[in-house]
Amino acid sequence: VEFVVFLCLTTMLVICYVRCILTHPGEIPENDPQWDTHASDKHFPSDWAPMALQEMKKTGERRHCKWCGKYKPDRCHHCRVCKSCILKMDHHCPWIYNCVGFANYKYFFLLLHYSVLDTHLITWSMLESVKRCIEEPDATPFTMMFLTFFTETLCFFLMALTTAFFWFHVMLTSRAMTTIEYCEKSMPKKDCERTGYETSVYDLGFAGNLRAVLGDNPLLWFVPCSRPSGDGVNFISDETRLTKDLESGKGIRRRTHQKTQRPPRHLPGSDAVHHGSYFSSMNYGSTMPR
Repeated sequence: VEFVVFLCLTTMLVICYVRCILTHPGEIPENDPQWDTHASDKHFPSDWAPMALQEMKKTGERRHCKWCGKYKPDRCHHCRVCKSCILKMDHHCPWIYNCVGFANYKYFFLLLHYSVLDTHLITWSMLESVKRCIEEPDATPFTMMFLTFFTETLCFFLMALTTAFFWFHVMLTSRAMTTIEYCEKSMPKKDCERTGYETSVYDLGFAGNLRAVLGDNPLLWFVPCSRPSGDGVNFISDETRLTKDLESGKGIRRRTHQKTQRPPRHLPGSDAVHHGSYFSSMNYGSTMPR
């Protein structure tokens, strides 16, 4: 029975590992004028709606990548190893030689999950062999004893490491955060403002945060398929904490990178707003702090 369970867990582990390597984490859409830095002074389509951008520079300008020549969506960062901007970038993982981002984070999460189960199974099922080597040293060949102790020690070390790393990502997932966002919140601010680890403008609630990572169908949460819905560009919806706070009358605009409200920019010959605020389009301007 233990061998069958081991084969099943290892098979799922290998599949998740391969999918982490082969799946591109996601990049900024090509040939899209709303992300092209060179199209900022041109006329845009009349049906181009204001974007719900949250992460802006302190000057109120949109973040842009000088290497890719594009504006950055929320939670997007440039990876110098992959040499591209990654959507919802979590980190660059050398073990899979790929970035962990929007499109492959589920496979990475499941890779950690099955690694934890596999190492726990090996560690605890080998205790009987270790006990036999200790109680019957004369009846156990030296080579077998060495391999048993070495394997048990190695598996215990990997079990502790993967378990701690997995629960760290469980915490991040439950709070709708990435590793980069967690590290940014842990850095001291120049204005001495402290940001709590449990706050995120992208919070959808515990169940919603799980769906945002593992997919909409709970039956496929632990299967390396059925990626989460979305495009990796827009993360603000009616279910996010920020929207609910504004609707409840708090009027507090939480941001992960800046505090200054961006100024709206009007298009030439049009009343449309180029870099207009998402909340102004939702008639929340009256609740914004001045």
